[in-house]
Amino acid sequence: MKKQILCSLLLSGALLTLNNMHAQEPGGMPETSAGSMNQAKVEPAKVYGDLFKQVQEEIISAAEAMPAEKYDFAPPASAGTFTGVRTFGGQVQHLVSANYGFFAGFGMPVPMTRDQIKALKTKDQLVQALKDSFAFADKAVATITPENAFVVLGKGGEASTRAGVATFCLAHANDHYGQMVEYLRMNGIIPPASAKK
Repeated sequence: MKKQILCSLLLSGALLTLNNMHAQEPGGMPETSAGSMNQAKVEPAKVYGDLFKQVQEEIISAAEAMPAEKYDFAPPASAGTFTGVRTFGGQVQHLVSANYGFFAGFGMPVPMTRDQIKALKTKDQLVQALKDSFAFADKAVATITPENAFVVLGKGGEASTRAGVATFCLAHANDHYGQMVEYLRMNGIIPPASAKK
């Protein structure tokens, strides 16, 4: 619960920052009769949607960049404390599971079971499942409104808010993207998102 509260607080700061950024766009801040400025408002679904678009582009491009024969790659134990870490394919599989797991409580039917996700083995299967799971996340994020963003979902240790879930999912996805980047670079592959810069 503490993680979800922290995520909600971090989200509030992010939302304020993004709202201010959008408000600075031309025509984004109309003057009131008193001459003060009203801040433009952006729907939570748009803010989250834009953030998810960025992270999913990075992750999907990384998943596509790794050759199929390297999907079973994991850093060797001799390279550091890597004993028992996920393979590259395991990272992708975990993200698929997480995307469905995070947003399962948003009222949409989850199209894959855990067993079906665990059965995914090939690069083609995993990349398609990754894309599908992000499409599911996009649909869930699109349901976040100012009215429901901070309404508590679930109970006990599972309790969170739509805003908290979306924020934690973004942080989680970025964590695993960082690991995927390391795996790509250990195989001499520049992550596509880094190559664009």
